[in-house]
Amino acid sequence: MTKILVVDDESDLEMLIKQKFRKKIRENEYDFIFAANGKIALELLEQHLDVDVVLSDINMPVIDGLTLLSHVAELNSILKAVVVSAYGDMENIRTAMNRGAFDFITKPVNFQDLELTINKTADHVLQLRKTLAAIKENNILKMYVDETVLNFMGGREFESSVNATEMVEATVMFVDICSFTTISENESPENVVQLLNNYFDTMVKVIIAHNGYVDKFIGDAVMAVFRGDYHLDRALDASLELRSKIDQLPVLSESFTFKPNVSIGINCGEMISGNIGSVSLRRLDYTVIGDAVNTAQRLQAAAAPGQILINEVAYEKIKENFDCKKVGETQLKNKIQPMMLYEVIG
Repeated sequence: MTKILVVDDESDLEMLIKQKFRKKIRENEYDFIFAANGKIALELLEQHLDVDVVLSDINMPVIDGLTLLSHVAELNSILKAVVVSAYGDMENIRTAMNRGAFDFITKPVNFQDLELTINKTADHVLQLRKTLAAIKENNILKMYVDETVLNFMGGREFESSVNATEMVEATVMFVDICSFTTISENESPENVVQLLNNYFDTMVKVIIAHNGYVDKFIGDAVMAVFRGDYHLDRALDASLELRSKIDQLPVLSESFTFKPNVSIGINCGEMISGNIGSVSLRRLDYTVIGDAVNTAQRLQAAAAPGQILINEVAYEKIKENFDCKKVGETQLKNKIQPMMLYEVIG
């Protein structure tokens, strides 16, 4: 549903909008709220944090539309406003755009054009929200920070997300680049960073392609999480493709002949999902924790170069769809009982 705030001191506009969009309102595609001026609009935006689009007139009492645009940008950097006004001269259009208006529609309103504009603006806002969510989940914020992200992370959205915690059923995958520590001790920093980033980039593309997300980079290892339908199967598909892609990577140069290989541990189960870190520093990792996560890491540590290891619980769930080989019982670190392990072949 797209939530739209209409700001106009013409009372008949509310009736007209409700009449023209009654079908979309009835089918819960559009949800309109109305304000007679900019002051009331700002009060409503404080109450309704889920507003997607603002449709605002220019000439209004108390707080006019152009002033409102400046306040909207300060209040919510993701929210987008469309000016709907009879004042369609270039000066007003330029001023509105400079103050953050996403689009401009002149009165009398062409409602077909208005509907297209609402949908276009709402799609843009949705993409912004998805991008910000991906940035938070993949922890890319530490590398790429722009004003929109900073405003988002510094505002009420950040504060409300701090305590967001839930139990989830998911699959965790740990991937380690074998013997990379030795390379990092004997090669130039430039070569080490270039090589590691190249490997990570290959891994990330495969993980995302299978609807997983990178939880964090840990030295020369990657922790990825898969949620939703068939999360274990998708993680295993990703691990097989990832291993193949890494194996096919060319060497960096003739003088640098390191051939990459990976060891992978995968485990599924119930785990806690939430924000872990320091609130005072505004540095939180949206991550998963629990025994299922720890077990995945232990499985990776037990895996030999080129191996993908799972435990018996995971094996029973996927044995009909994947070719596996029994490894045998193994004592994993910090586990009281030995665990039956299986290697995923293909």
